[in-house]
Amino acid sequence: MIETSGLTKRFDDILAVDHISAKIRDGSVFGLIGTNGAGKSTFLRMVSGILKPDEGEVLINGENVYENPAVKSRFFYISDDQYFFANGTPLELMKFYKSIYPAFDEPRFFHLLQSFDLDKKRKISTFSKGMKKQLSIIYGICAGTDYIFCDETFDGLDPVMRNFVKKLICDDVLERGASAIITSHSLRELEDICDQLALLHKGGLVLE
Repeated sequence: MIETSGLTKRFDDILAVDHISAKIRDGSVFGLIGTNGAGKSTFLRMVSGILKPDEGEVLINGENVYENPAVKSRFFYISDDQYFFANGTPLELMKFYKSIYPAFDEPRFFHLLQSFDLDKKRKISTFSKGMKKQLSIIYGICAGTDYIFCDETFDGLDPVMRNFVKKLICDDVLERGASAIITSHSLRELEDICDQLALLHKGGLVLE
């Protein structure tokens, strides 16, 4: 279970996340809805241990996530902004992730590359934005972690691909008991796959 208690983050005089407390059950899909600037990405970066909260804490199964490699090995964070090795290929990056995530599913990775029609030996720097987003999703799905954190994951995907990705996430939740947090600015985009939905506005949790 993921628990946040009074989670708060400021950037100078901007209150990005305002005392958010939430419980996200294992084996569920948690959707976080909000407009641009509502604090969704900041919240997810704190849950991922990338940002340190100014106040409050994030616990994953009772352990604090910040600067805790053991806890971080249990989740995969798919950022809205993709970062890849310079001149790297999908195959080379797969080997890197496999060294970090022991449960990485290599056969499934190659199967999904083929399904997404992505060349394993092509330089990622030549991929389009949509192709890079698809590749990030494949790594997240194949990492075999207990938790998947998806920041605006469906942006840039066409409707067919969007539904395919939803199915992949739901399959992991149902078959492996994994959990997912997905942020979006569109309620319609998430309402069909989420067990829990929360609305974020100006850094605060309006309803859950």
